[in-house]
Amino acid sequence: MILRGTFTRRRKALLVLVLVVLAWLGYAWYADIAITQGIEQQDMDWNADGTVSRNEVLQAFYAVGIKSTQEGNRHCRTFYWRSSGEQIRVDCKTVFGEDASKE
Repeated sequence: MILRGTFTRRRKALLVLVLVVLAWLGYAWYADIAITQGIEQQDMDWNADGTVSRNEVLQAFYAVGIKSTQEGNRHCRTFYWRSSGEQIRVDCKTVFGEDASKE
């Protein structure tokens, strides 16, 4: 007698949820959404009022994109609203030595 494990509704729902989250993460990485680009919470002050609200953190998951550029040792990240393309801010840093080619 061979017993087959049943795939319960709860397990099916969990599998679907995991697949949806993985699909969204893949899309978010491809679309350069801010949360997948290593941005820290204190840098999510999109309206420049000096505090990071819960709404601003949530916007990093869907509304804010990042364009990264490099000119020699100068590394810049441009934050923009994905819906309108309007620029929020640009963060630049100059990298010297061996770290210049790694980033």
